Formats: sequence, structure tokens, C-alpha cells
Amino acid sequence: MNQMKENHKDFLTPKERQPGRFLLRAVSRHSFAHLVVLASVLAGVGCSVASQYAVKNLVDVMARHQTQAVWGAFAALAGLIAVDNLSWRLGGWVSAKTFVDVTGDLRKFLFNHVLGHSTGFFVSRRAGMLAGRISATGNAVFRIESVITWNVLPPLIAVLGSVIMIGFVVPAMGLALIAVSLSLGAVLGRMAWKGRHLNSDYAEAAAAVDGQIVDVINNAGVVRAFGATLREARQFEREVGGEMQARQRSLRYLEKIRLAHAVSTAVLTAGLLYWVIARWQAGLASAGDVVLVVSLGFTVLHGTRDLAVALVDMVQDWARLAEALRALLIPHDMPEPASAAELEAPRGAVSFRNVSFGYGEAAPVLRGIDLEIKAGEHVGLVGKSGSGKSSLLALLQRQYDPSSGEILVDGRNVAALKKLSLAGAISVVSQDVQMFHRSVLENIRYGKPEASVAEVRAAARAAYAEDFIDALPDGYETMVGERGLRLSGGQRQRLAIARAFLRDSPILLLDEATSALDSESEATVQMALARLAQGRTVIAVAHRLSTLRDFDRIVVMQEGVILDQGAPDDLASRPGPYRDMLALQLQAA
Repeated sequence: MNQMKENHKDFLTPKERQPGRFLLRAVSRHSFAHLVVLASVLAGVGCSVASQYAVKNLVDVMARHQTQAVWGAFAALAGLIAVDNLSWRLGGWVSAKTFVDVTGDLRKFLFNHVLGHSTGFFVSRRAGMLAGRISATGNAVFRIESVITWNVLPPLIAVLGSVIMIGFVVPAMGLALIAVSLSLGAVLGRMAWKGRHLNSDYAEAAAAVDGQIVDVINNAGVVRAFGATLREARQFEREVGGEMQARQRSLRYLEKIRLAHAVSTAVLTAGLLYWVIARWQAGLASAGDVVLVVSLGFTVLHGTRDLAVALVDMVQDWARLAEALRALLIPHDMPEPASAAELEAPRGAVSFRNVSFGYGEAAPVLRGIDLEIKAGEHVGLVGKSGSGKSSLLALLQRQYDPSSGEILVDGRNVAALKKLSLAGAISVVSQDVQMFHRSVLENIRYGKPEASVAEVRAAARAAYAEDFIDALPDGYETMVGERGLRLSGGQRQRLAIARAFLRDSPILLLDEATSALDSESEATVQMALARLAQGRTVIAVAHRLSTLRDFDRIVVMQEGVILDQGAPDDLASRPGPYRDMLALQLQAA
């Protein structure tokens, strides 16, 4: 799917987010291929229905002992059978690529849309449920397309064709069939509509189970550490039990619809056969007419049965698609404006002007922050937990928008900049280093995908990481494991620093980058950070005040406001919160 105004909040209207419109939007990108598939189905079913008339013709010719005409009737029947079979194969060949392409387009589009959400979107949702819904959407769309093409359209066309052909033989019989079919369809459709909530309940329960699986697997270490294996198994059993009950309720209701349909079509077909046999006895129908109506009657019976089964199966896939789209196609709360500009040749000056911010409905964590940081200046943020230090860094990266005030980089409001441009100006090294389950090389190169191997190695040397990387089983090709868990904390930190070296951004954010390390690892990481900080604007959050002693300025925060700021030696020499914190840390040491 094209990049459909990805950064605009309302890139899809509410109607376009409905399953039918959304699916049609994806199908339209492959319209010619779908037309070929549709034409093949029409040709195949048309020939199948027409071959029954060809059988009638053959029977009538043979009953009249028209020897010369028999072989012409035979050739017509054989030709229809051949075209019937070849048409299906053409449709199958084209659909094998087209339907897969549609599901790929949809998953890529949904993935891009989800990545466009702000950090707050992911904080309040299970990653497993989001991933499961993207996959479920692709699978549901593939099944819906397949069921419509191979299980809905063929019997539908066959039934309509059979009714029309019966109408040509006996007009009154054709009209009666149309009236009864419409009435039956209306009754069954109403029953299906009344039970739609059962399918939605099942779709939501299935999504919850998917999320539970991923959530527990991602935290398997915590589960084992707290001896919670049995507890999680019981919780999962409850989740699966709820899903099974929801699915059983849905399936049983659908079976009621199937039963109503089966009884109705059996009575209808019996009546149809009785009618044509009575006409034959009265001399109003030929043997071929009886054969045709009988065969078409069975086509109607089997076709409507197959159609009901297919529609019942599709209802559940449709419900899962609708549920997934409701969860995923939420408009972005922080869209990139159409007028967003590039941050040209960033120098790294940062300004917070009267900035206030709170998470959702919670109390504000920042109140009226005014802070000017010059390009190349090193500024440390200190204060008790919850004072708003990390929130300042998050706002600078535009993970959230402030409630009021503005944040500037080189005099440009970050809300008016292109997201990729702003991200390119900032590198981050945090306490919880984010690593992908990929190779060391790929993780370092993540901030600069086009970097050469030589550049990656130079960045690793600058981060004091080359020695331990070379000692790994496969060197730079070693897989780091889920979230980098095959590496130690110090090793992950040095890879993050190497990534920042390679990215070479003018602004460097350090969020408790050494707080979780042992003394030996911390010393190595501190040397790497000192080298990385040279020539850059650095904003560092730290609880260990000793790590900030060479900084230009320290900003002391408490309960979302700035209490004091100044050079480390100046703050240490005068009474105030910084000197109190310094004294406490010296006592603890």
C-alpha cells in the first residue's frame, strides 16, 4: 500500500477504517489481477452451469435418436467441461500471488501506522496484542479473499445461474425460486446480524490470548525468578478457557443458522423436484427438462449449503479483522504537520520555554520549566526520582508534546520539525539499553544503516568495545539475543555508545547511563562517554553526582520545577539542595 499520508492524523476517515472500505482500498491496488481471478471464476461457474444444459440437450438428442446431432452435443459438453477446469486453474495461479501481495501490503501499512504513534500509545498497550493483531489482520484478509473467491462467489453464481436457467424452462418455477430465495436470505441475514456480537466477543478474547502469550514469553526470566510458572499457566488456562467459551457460543449460534438453512433448502428442493415431475406426467416437460431441473435443483441445494457454510466461516474472520482495525487504526495523537521542516546543519542549542507536562490525567510532572542550553554545553540534571528529569529528555525527543510552552532546537520548535530530522540530531544512551535480536554489527549500525564495516569498527574502538566484540563466538556477526540478554550490562552500554559514535549527532542525551554497572564496567563506560561527549551538547540525567563533576552546569530539579543551577563547584560551595545531596552520597560511600 502506498504511503497514504502516513504522518497525518486523519489519513483515513472513519468510513475508510471500516473493514469493507479498508479491504477494498487494498484490493484496488491489484485491481487488474483481481479482475482476472473474478473472470476466471465467472467463466468456470458459468461453464459448469451451462454444462448441465448441455447434458439436457444431449439427453433430448439421444431420446429423439438424432444420431448426427449426438456428436455435436457431445463436443459442446466436452468443451464446456474443459473451459470450466482450465478457468479455475488460471484463477488459482493468479490468486496465489495477488492475495499474498494484498496481505503483505496491509501488514506493512499497519506496521508503519503503529510505528507512527507516540510513546504513550505503546505504554498503555501490550506489545504482544499489537503484534498479534497485525498478523491476525493479514491472515484474516487472506482467508476472507480466499473464501469469497472460492467458496462464496462460485455457489452464489451457480445458484443465480441455475435459477435463471430454470426460469427459461419453467418461468413460474423461476419466479417462485427467486421469491423464496430472497425471503430465506433475509431471514438468515437477520439471524446472522443479531449474533454479530458473539463473533466480536470471540475476536477480542483471541487477541487477549495472543497478547498473554507474548507478554509472558518476553518476561520469562521474571516468571522463573518469582516461581510464577504455575501461576502464569493457570492464568493462561483461564484466558484460553474464556476464548474457547466465546468461540463455542459463536459457533453454536452459527450452527443454528446452518440448521435453519438446511431444513429450508431441503424442503425447497423437494418441492422443486415434485413440481417438475408432475409437469412431466402431464406432458408439459421432456425427459431432458426433468434431468435439467433435477440437476439444477441439486446445484441450488448444494450451492446454497456451501454458500451458507462459507459465509458462516467468513463471519468470524470478518469479526477478527474488524476488531484488529479498531485497535490499530487509531489516529495518531502527535501527527507530523504537512508544513514540517528539516533541521538543517544542527548545532545543538536547546531551549525549554515555560514548559509544563503531565502523563494523561495524572498530576503534572513538569511545571513552567525555563532552561537554555548552549550548543556544545554539558548540562547535568539531578534531583530525586520523580522530579521530571527523564520527562525533559522525552519531551526533547518529542516522544510526548508538552501541555504548554515550547521546546526549541537551534531556535526551531521541535513540533514543527520533521520527526526523522529531529531524531537525526539526537543520540541517546540510557540505563536500559534497547537492543534488537540481531547481530552486533546490525545493532551498532542501527543509527546509520549505510555505514561501512570499517566505520562500525572505528565506532566500536572509540567506545572501548572492540576487544570484547572480537572475543565473541562470531565477532561482529554474533547474535546478541532477545533485548541483548546474551551480553552483560557494560557490554550493552558500550554497544549503545558505539551506536551513538556512529550516528554522530550534535546532541547527546545520557539517562542514568552508568547507574546499573559494576565499578570496573562503569570506569570503562565513563571513559567511552567522555570521549563521545567531546564537541557535542550533552544533557545527562544522573543520580551519582560524581559523574557530573566535569560538566559545565548542573540543574537541580524537584517536583517538576528547577530549584537551582550552576557550575558543579559553585553549587557544592554554597548551601542548597545540591550540597545536601552531595553530602549524603559522600556519607554513603
